[in-house]
Amino acid sequence: MADTAPIISLPPDFRIAPQDGRLKHQSPKSPSKVTDPPLGVVEHFTGTFAGTGFNLIFRPNSGQTTFPVPVNPPAPTPPNENVLELNLTTETLSFSPALGNVPNRGLEQQTDIFLNGVPYVQAISDVSNIDTGKGDAKTASAIHFEPGLWMHVPETTIDPVLGESLTRMASIPHGTTINAQCLAPTTSFPGPPPFTGANALDKVDITPFVIGNIGQRVPFASQKVDAKDTARLPQDLTNFINAGTITQEILDNPNIVLANAIAGQKITNTIVFTVSTSPTVPFLAGGTANIDFLQGSSAGVQSGPNASAVEMFATFWIETVQFDIPVPIWKHGDPPLKKVQVPPASPTGQPGPLFALHPPHDITTPTTVTFQYTQIQYMQTVFLNFAGLTWPHVSCATLTPSKPIRVPASAFK
Repeated sequence: MADTAPIISLPPDFRIAPQDGRLKHQSPKSPSKVTDPPLGVVEHFTGTFAGTGFNLIFRPNSGQTTFPVPVNPPAPTPPNENVLELNLTTETLSFSPALGNVPNRGLEQQTDIFLNGVPYVQAISDVSNIDTGKGDAKTASAIHFEPGLWMHVPETTIDPVLGESLTRMASIPHGTTINAQCLAPTTSFPGPPPFTGANALDKVDITPFVIGNIGQRVPFASQKVDAKDTARLPQDLTNFINAGTITQEILDNPNIVLANAIAGQKITNTIVFTVSTSPTVPFLAGGTANIDFLQGSSAGVQSGPNASAVEMFATFWIETVQFDIPVPIWKHGDPPLKKVQVPPASPTGQPGPLFALHPPHDITTPTTVTFQYTQIQYMQTVFLNFAGLTWPHVSCATLTPSKPIRVPASAFK
């Protein structure tokens, strides 16, 4: 993983604020006297998080992508007009400081509202090692870059009538922008997300379906991990199956990747929310926009999309993880202690955060201190349209603070 995380660099003390006073020759308020609008759940998005994950995408194949074992019929003849690409990933997700007072002006009876939010940058790299079947490739290869904004929108009672909400606005280099929304979460629940078990969340189905008819699924041979001659990269998954990193259970339900990553952790509390580009009641807006190449033409020698992103939805789990940190004998004058959390046994090799400890008193015998930190997990699906089908593009990750977490003196009492 890179030593430096991607980040949007803002000028010092950059804070958005209404300009009415300045433009009316009134003395602006001191920044210390200005109260920023609330961030809501976005307040948890601070600093830089890093971790590991999984990505899969069905992408078009005009015949330019080849395979170690040739596929029959050759691309782009169906069913080999696509490639199923699977990636073990590392990721950094960096948040900049809050923007401040972002004024949105109302009309007539609808008064002005003030948003607040944080810029972010997401960078994902492939670290798949086909020789080991693990995410331990010596060289990482970038596959995704995304700058964006998480914004908290206050409640409005006239136009529109809508409770406080969240919106994620983002752009990706392939040529798609998104505006995804949800009502602000108002509750949390004790314990971890129910990825498995009797009350498990619905499975994430990666099977393509006929455009406009999600009930008419069209499975492909590449979804079977034992197959070694399909339109898939990697084509032979034997080492990944043996390592437990890409299994049939995972392709049948990628939620298993997230379940594996938190196996053995003590998660005391979870906040969950799902943002979507498809407006459903009470929302009126949101959506995706694509460049011409992705959307394709409606007439000509060839018509239809090359890979049009028509919908995106993503669920985020903000988790409070409790961890017992072993503390060795230590006395004042010694360097501050640093202990890397030993992660639970997981085939994905999920890294733990680094803890920086500076006890307020000498430690005469080895002991432990209990501390909590924030962990982010997400599961995202993008629907891509091409060749008459809608193809799920699924990605997920488990992310923890990348910088050392300072354990306060109170933890040693």
